[in-house]
Amino acid sequence: MPKASRLTTSVAASAAALLALSACGGDSDSGGDDKKGESSASSSSSSSPAPTLAEPKPADTKKVKGIKVGKASGDKPPKLTLPGGKVSVSQTTVNVLEEGKGKALEDAVVEVDMAMYTAKDGKSVPGLDTFTQGGPQALDLSGDQILPGFIKAIKGQKVGSSGVAVLPAKDMYGKEGFPDAGVGPNEDLILYFDVVDEAMTEAEGTKVEPKEGLPEVEWKDDAPAKFTISGDAKKAGKKTEVQPLIKGDGETVKKGDTIDVTYTGATLKDGKVFDSSMKAGKAPVSFPIGEGGVIPGWDKGLVGQKVGSRVLLVIPAKEAYGSEKEVQPGQPGGDLVFVVDIVGTSSGAGASGGGAG
Repeated sequence: MPKASRLTTSVAASAAALLALSACGGDSDSGGDDKKGESSASSSSSSSPAPTLAEPKPADTKKVKGIKVGKASGDKPPKLTLPGGKVSVSQTTVNVLEEGKGKALEDAVVEVDMAMYTAKDGKSVPGLDTFTQGGPQALDLSGDQILPGFIKAIKGQKVGSSGVAVLPAKDMYGKEGFPDAGVGPNEDLILYFDVVDEAMTEAEGTKVEPKEGLPEVEWKDDAPAKFTISGDAKKAGKKTEVQPLIKGDGETVKKGDTIDVTYTGATLKDGKVFDSSMKAGKAPVSFPIGEGGVIPGWDKGLVGQKVGSRVLLVIPAKEAYGSEKEVQPGQPGGDLVFVVDIVGTSSGAGASGGGAG
């Protein structure tokens, strides 16, 4: 996800805390910057295999099954009661409380409701839950862009399943912890999860033939899109050009919504990619829309589009970050081009509307 100085102009503190749930966890003991809510979109996906859940040990299983889980309701995560007031295991251990009737999700992007608790006392970790943060979180189980504990606990679960898992520090925030959320060094955690559905990760709908004179887009399933730009297409007009490439039939994006998207952005003069959600895997990222939370070209071009759509945006500098003389370090100046897949939308604290396929 781009940093606030890139696409977004402001990011709520609560949302930044939630991003830690999808922080890059390639080395669980390193406690790198990604684990502090920073964007993982700037890191290339690794070819290393995803972590796998080890055969459970009877002693660990007994401890985890002793955890009593209350009911989740609305915007409140369930309360936990731990046997003896605390719990410790030798390896990530899962107890499925209710097995779903949907398909088992392996190398997929899944929509999950979740909440984190400290293993030393069972208290919830403020901000590290989806119940108070506006709805399910998309997790890419296919690689190493999320912490190993999440992959081990959730990979292979069926849609509709819920459960609880105890996650040792080595599979989570490691030696450095996650100070921004109050997670200390070498602190074990507990995860409550509810697998909502498999997430939509790219546009689904009717293809639209674009008009002539626009950049050409080569969409890629597991990498940033490629732009071919020639002739008049190298210069934007006075206003953002909006060209649907695929027209979805989902919910309409409204001003004030939070949209779930996958995207690639490039400089219009040469088609050089400067940012893409696809650099961090297939999981969509979320942005507020229509109220100044993103660059004006996005606000103007995406409000009114439908979930499932793929939209080409050719954005003049004044509706992007400004001219090359006006921008801050790290921001691309001049005219820009984006291709955006809208895979979900939600209003207020509601769940994603159409973000699951």
